[in-house]
Amino acid sequence: MIASTMLKLHITPAEGDPFEYAVDVDSLVIGRSSRCDLAVADRCLSRQHLRLFQLDGTWMVEDLGSRNGTRVNGLLISKPSAVRVGDAIAVSTSLIVVGGAAADGSESTWDHTQSVFRAATEILSDSARELAQPVTAENAELQRATNQLRVLNDVHLALADSLTTEELFDAVLDRVFAHLQPKHGAVFLKHGEELIRVAGRSQTDITEDFPESTSLAREVIDKGLAAVVHDTRTDARFAGAESLVDAGVRTLIAAPLLTPDGALGMIVLSSTLAETQFAERDMELLVVVASATGLKMRNLALAEEAAERQRFEREVALARRIQVALLPAEMPQIPGIEIFGRNIPSRGVSGDYYQVVERADGDEVAIVIADVSGKGIAASLLTGYVDALFNAYLGEGLGPREIFNRVSPQMNSKTPVEQFATAFLGIYTVATGAIRFASAGHDPTILVRASGEVELLNPTGMPLGLMPEAVYTASEAHVEPGDTLVLYTDGITEAARPDDEMFERERLIEVCREHRGESPEELAVSIDATVDAFVEGVPYHDDRTLVILRRSE
Repeated sequence: MIASTMLKLHITPAEGDPFEYAVDVDSLVIGRSSRCDLAVADRCLSRQHLRLFQLDGTWMVEDLGSRNGTRVNGLLISKPSAVRVGDAIAVSTSLIVVGGAAADGSESTWDHTQSVFRAATEILSDSARELAQPVTAENAELQRATNQLRVLNDVHLALADSLTTEELFDAVLDRVFAHLQPKHGAVFLKHGEELIRVAGRSQTDITEDFPESTSLAREVIDKGLAAVVHDTRTDARFAGAESLVDAGVRTLIAAPLLTPDGALGMIVLSSTLAETQFAERDMELLVVVASATGLKMRNLALAEEAAERQRFEREVALARRIQVALLPAEMPQIPGIEIFGRNIPSRGVSGDYYQVVERADGDEVAIVIADVSGKGIAASLLTGYVDALFNAYLGEGLGPREIFNRVSPQMNSKTPVEQFATAFLGIYTVATGAIRFASAGHDPTILVRASGEVELLNPTGMPLGLMPEAVYTASEAHVEPGDTLVLYTDGITEAARPDDEMFERERLIEVCREHRGESPEELAVSIDATVDAFVEGVPYHDDRTLVILRRSE
């Protein structure tokens, strides 16, 4: 920040020659009125347009409710904002560049008596107004306007084509070289703090590598200013810029690649001959070209982003089709019981898994439900692995404890440490209604008796794959006629309403108790309706899976 009390302003008014103004007071009002502390010849300025003032040793700029607003480095300000040495304050079509001693005693880096810097947004606004008005000037001005329109039309025709980013830069350099006749030109993009030259052109035998100038980039890219430098040898700013001087750069113009989100980079054109001078009109034209280029770059990026999103959506859709194929296509039809299962993913693909398999020639039914850690594609990949492991053992006639004790160490050895799965595996005996089960850290399964009493089938061990030495035990329960067994994942119990209150297990138990006489599919519909009403439209953040078994006799 500018910490000294002395401030030096370089003013380029809309009317008249540039001049400097030394500020030796703590507050300065600027406008077109002669009653202002500093009057600027610009008919588009408000009478009292802005105020410069010191606050705790820092210079601030404040717009005084002007009609056309005040911009600092191309950005419209809505409240008092700090200014630094080298900042450009655009007011209407006038420009005020801040100079003076910085806190470390250094002077403003740019010598604005040799170089002209203007806010690119102001130039674009001025150009639009000029082109919209009929030409009434003499022949030279008419010729200039005609040439400008020809260049802009040529550039826009080129940008209308379907181009890659590389082709875009080549097309733009073709046009500006044809119309502005520089000796060298380059396009720079900024990636973080790094300045990268992505395209270049030269009319001489000298290498087309244009030297990087971080100081120029700071003014043009960071501040959104367009520049015309008449002679780098006599401009104080380039006294230490040996790369530019050694490359023979004598005069240059630069403009930012503007987008609504800021400048992506800059276009720089230069000449090695003292007699080839760029004018402000050349700079203004380059601003329009650079702005169109920046917007085209943004559109190309958005198009690529949309294409990438479509590719991702297709991959997710394919993953979902594969995942659905792993789930039961239909439930076993076994006399005396009804079974229903379904999975609703929160992100296209699911980290939940369930399986229902007949065993022992229909005398047993194995029911599995699992919830793997994480969400999305990574979680869905793990569910495929879980499915393969369970299918490898379910057909062997093993019990829940034995299956878990085999599945868990394999998961632990083959998956990252942060990936695991909670699961419930029950083996239901059709003739007796007995169910032997093991639960690996899964939410308690709800057994609703025909009487309305509720029994919870609690975990018998830790989640699968969490620890290599995990050991699981099994337990047993009996499903009597009229009883309902409800297996679920925590996407249901952790569904939240707008105030972040969760649905919780108690509400799920109450729904199951209230609708215990319904078929499994009807009960699932009742659960969904109750949870949907509870969340009041808040999107579900986790997958929701239900497997419901009801013994009818």
